[in-house]
Amino acid sequence: MGNLDQAKAREFGDRMLNMLNDSFLGFMLSIGHQTGLLDKMSDMPPATSEEISRAAGLNERYVREWLGAMVTGRIIDYDPGRRVYSLPPEHAASITRAAGSGNVATWLQFLACVGTVEQDIVECFRKGGGVPYTKYERFHQITRAASTQTFDETLVTRTLPLVPGLMGRLGEGIDVLDIGCGSGHAINLMAREFPKSRFKGYDFSEEAIEAGRREASDWKLANASFEIQDVGQIPESSGFDFITAFDSIHDQAKPRDVLAGAARALRNDGVFLMVDVDCSSQLEKNIDRKLAPFLYGISTMHCMSVSLGLDGEGLGTAWGEELARELLAEAGFRRVDVQRVDGDMINSFYIARKQ
Repeated sequence: MGNLDQAKAREFGDRMLNMLNDSFLGFMLSIGHQTGLLDKMSDMPPATSEEISRAAGLNERYVREWLGAMVTGRIIDYDPGRRVYSLPPEHAASITRAAGSGNVATWLQFLACVGTVEQDIVECFRKGGGVPYTKYERFHQITRAASTQTFDETLVTRTLPLVPGLMGRLGEGIDVLDIGCGSGHAINLMAREFPKSRFKGYDFSEEAIEAGRREASDWKLANASFEIQDVGQIPESSGFDFITAFDSIHDQAKPRDVLAGAARALRNDGVFLMVDVDCSSQLEKNIDRKLAPFLYGISTMHCMSVSLGLDGEGLGTAWGEELARELLAEAGFRRVDVQRVDGDMINSFYIARKQ
């Protein structure tokens, strides 16, 4: 192996061991989120495993083993004299539902989700191609949970006000389209807030569209509708005043067609709001970005692969601002302003106009 810097080798070896530990802690945190253990413990005084499992309505033996991982992972505190466990409020601030969009435990559910297609991805490395969207169990459910946290906290109060004059126009009544709408929560939030405007959501997933329709029905929204539609073939021309795309463009098989279709569907004085991942198209500029390994990893395991599975362009999650600006200009958007929103740690907000 040649001349080794022994200190560097030991340091990297320790990092690999920490990665092994942290990988399994990620699964444990996901389970703690799904079972409600993290939320329950954040509201409890120090308690025994029996008391915690009873309060959460869970099996004590599994809870006790889970607590072992949490204690040795320095996430939960343990008093061996009293045999009681506690979740410090400083830790709860990042891993409980009370944290809203800052709840990282929600995102950790993606580990198991993309893990189910690991062997398919390995085969793609050997043969190319991609993995179909239908292979990803629970993906819509997890995405909906993660995006709902952010939408509820930021969409109406921080995101929409980024566009000058938009709040007033929505209040008066305009036509709005969300492309790649997923489960439709953004559409329904806007429809509830602005009853005089008309909202439509397009997505190719029947499961997602049905979820949007159910929520709209539950909320008794007469101004929100959803259609199963390939957003690479948007049928309308100059029919909308405001079009949105929330973290959907980089997944598309043919993103250039989608953006061109959005430009055609937009009225001349309309606005296209494209929300997509905040990063650079140049790898070297992403090295110090805190979530860069996650972005490239989820891209390899899902976003890029889904696109390639449809014989698509395979932009990937980290396609970046430089390429995004290039594709928006190519689609016919002459003016593009890029903003950030406090409370959204993932995205950039592209406000694009044709004139």
